[in-house]
Amino acid sequence: MAITRVRIKIDGKWTNLVKNDAGKWQGTVTAPAVTSFNLSGGYYPAVLELTNDAGTVKTVETTDGEWGNILKLVVKEIIKPVITLVSPSNGAYVTNNKQPVTFTVTDEANGSGIKLTDVVLELDGVKYGYSSAGMTNTAVTNGYRFVYTPAAALKDGRHSIKITAKDNDGNAAKEVSAACIVDTVPPALNVSSPAAGLITNNPALTVRGTTNDATSSPIKLTIVLNGNSQGSVSVAENGSFSKNVTLTEGKNTLEITAIDAAGKSSKVTRDVKLDTSIPQVRSLVMAPNPANASDSVSVTVEVV
Repeated sequence: MAITRVRIKIDGKWTNLVKNDAGKWQGTVTAPAVTSFNLSGGYYPAVLELTNDAGTVKTVETTDGEWGNILKLVVKEIIKPVITLVSPSNGAYVTNNKQPVTFTVTDEANGSGIKLTDVVLELDGVKYGYSSAGMTNTAVTNGYRFVYTPAAALKDGRHSIKITAKDNDGNAAKEVSAACIVDTVPPALNVSSPAAGLITNNPALTVRGTTNDATSSPIKLTIVLNGNSQGSVSVAENGSFSKNVTLTEGKNTLEITAIDAAGKSSKVTRDVKLDTSIPQVRSLVMAPNPANASDSVSVTVEVV
C-alpha cells in the first residue's frame, strides 16, 4: 500500500500536504483571521484525510481518541482592545465630590471580546473591578460601557485615574491614565474699596480687593458697573486686583465676581452714589444786624 494523497481541512479550506525526503507529509496552512474563542469548544476543528493507491480514504477528525485533540486548532486574535475615558476628561475641574468615572472598553469586530475580570479602574490607587460596589457596566458594540460612582465623597483637590483591560485572548489594552480636580468651594473674594454705601463727588473710582482659590486657581475676575462690563481685570499672583471705573451721576451698582477654574463663583455687590452738585444759598438772614457788642446774632441759612 502506498499513500497517494494527504490533505487537511481547516475552516472549510483543504490544503494538500507534500511528502518530504524523510517520508513525512508536510505543508503550511494559514490560520483563520478570526479568533476561535467564540466557536463551540473554542477551536477550529480540522479534518485530516489520507488516501492510498487503492483509493481507500481514511478520515481523522477531532473525535478521534488518539489524534483528535491535535486537530483542535486554537486561534487567538492579536489586536489590542481600546480603552476610552469618557468623563471626566484629563485635567478637568469638577464640582461634584462624587464625580462618576465613565469609560468604555471595546474589542475588534469578531474579536474574542472583553474579559470582564481583567477590567480594572484605579482611583487614587484603590482598585475597582467590574463587580465592585458602585461599578456598573452596559453592553455596547464590541464591548462595554462602565460607570463607577464613588461611595464616599472625594476631597477637594487632584485625583488620579488609571484604567487597564484585556480581551479574552489575553491582549492587553493600552493603559489610560488621567487626573481630575474636585472643587466644591467657591473662591474667596474680599472687596476693600469702595466701601458699601459710599457717597463721593469724584466720578473716578478704583475698585480694589483680593481673591484666591486653594484648589482651582487662577481666578477669573469680572466687574460690571450699572450692567456694563468693565473689561478685563488682572489678578496678581498674590490674589490682589484693582480696576479704575467711572461713575455716573446718582446711584451706581458695582458687581464684582470671582470665578475659579471649576466654574464656582463668588460675587460682591457695592452701591455707590456719585453727587457732583454744588450747594447753593437760597436765603440768608443774620439778626440783629447791626448788633450791639457782645449781643447774640442769629444766623438762618436755606441751602439748595
